[in-house]
Amino acid sequence: MSRGKLIVLTAPFTEMIDHAGYFIQMGMASIPIWMEWVLNKKYPQWRDVRRFDDGSALVAPAGLRVLERVMAREFGRENVVVCYPDDLDQFIGPDTRVVAVSTHNPLGVTFAAGVYTSIFGSSREPINAHYAARLFDRIKQSPSRGSFKVIVGGSGGWQITQTDSRARLGVDCVVDGRSESGDAVALFRKAVSGDPLPAQATVSHPLDAAAVVFPDRPTTFGVVEMTTGCGRRCRFCVPDLNPQIDLPKQRILETVRANVANGKRLISLATEDMFIWGQVRTGVPFFFPNREALVDLYRAIVDTPGVDQHVLSHCTMAPAVVDPELIRQLSDILIPKSPIHLTRLSSHPDGKALVPLVGLETGSVRMAKRVMPSKGVPFNIDEWPSVVIRGLEILNRNNWFPMLTLMVGNPGETDEDVKATLDLIYEMGAPGALRLPRTVSVYAARRHPDGARPWGHGDEAAHAASMAAHHEVLEDESAPGTL
Repeated sequence: MSRGKLIVLTAPFTEMIDHAGYFIQMGMASIPIWMEWVLNKKYPQWRDVRRFDDGSALVAPAGLRVLERVMAREFGRENVVVCYPDDLDQFIGPDTRVVAVSTHNPLGVTFAAGVYTSIFGSSREPINAHYAARLFDRIKQSPSRGSFKVIVGGSGGWQITQTDSRARLGVDCVVDGRSESGDAVALFRKAVSGDPLPAQATVSHPLDAAAVVFPDRPTTFGVVEMTTGCGRRCRFCVPDLNPQIDLPKQRILETVRANVANGKRLISLATEDMFIWGQVRTGVPFFFPNREALVDLYRAIVDTPGVDQHVLSHCTMAPAVVDPELIRQLSDILIPKSPIHLTRLSSHPDGKALVPLVGLETGSVRMAKRVMPSKGVPFNIDEWPSVVIRGLEILNRNNWFPMLTLMVGNPGETDEDVKATLDLIYEMGAPGALRLPRTVSVYAARRHPDGARPWGHGDEAAHAASMAAHHEVLEDESAPGTL
């Protein structure tokens, strides 16, 4: 009988899958559990995950893979495992001292869950919250529960602390921060020694690129970290409180190759703003993109043997206005590897398109000045509506159709502010205009942290949102990224 691994890492099952494609990932955050039959019918094999020969998970969220590498460095690879929830009994035993859980949405109260599941009535528990509850129940019922500590991290940790759900879920400690932190390692050492843990812990973020740890095993959706921080200092944005770091090209490519070596054919670079890469601490303001560096990086990514698909994550609007030639050159490189088809909008012969996530947030200049005064730099925030319109024109011309996020209910927001936002949205789609986002996703005013996360980058769900923004993504289901 196995005595178990010293440290077991896991996540809710619905956050560890990517083989069924982006749409199902977003659907599980948006569809109530009583409608799971819809996904079962559409994707009958969505539970058929692959494993390494030792039974460990073949893919896992990028943040969990970072934690795995940190723990392997500190405690030995042979003492650490990442596994699917259904395999916990195989790896938890009398010698287990830590079970660490990464979760994005344990209680089902993210914007997608709050907005979309409510459409279906009062039975609103989203599928991924249901599977998170199953995971915690399974851990609580382990025969070895008395011998190990349960530590929770990831972008959804706040849901547990703010609802005082720790005892109900059987959680010993909720961590806010990054797993590279010495404080995080010290916390795990205390758990391994059997010492008491604090109910909550905040650990630090790396201060430079050398301190950032890259995964050496495959991540869900091929997520590879590109930058941290942003620099625009919007007042609602927690990730921008992190240091502005662009990560070395060679280390990014090593992680890309690690994904490809394990059968991943889709790569996506995780970033708060892709356009700051190559310009951090160069002496040139970050809001003037480094065209040569960005083009070189993305060309190296898509030219890596085995990379069949690439998708964008987050960016800002102003750089498209600053350097339209950058957008054109990136389009030439990235469009051929895009798995997204928007045939009714794209001018590409195969209808291919790029769908980054871009924060619109508000069309009101008054509100923009209050909550995001630097959103449009180098342009004055008074020009924000014009920056949005001009940026969309440039992006659309190059077959970029961004998914825009919109915040409503900000403190002090008035009817006039809402009208200004509606006017801007109307202008985007005015008759004869090609100024179209792919969709507009609405956030409630109360934004919770999805940055400073210990072992859940949170970007997998964001990528899923962008890809699932429209049913046309299903036109390419046979591609490697959407099996």
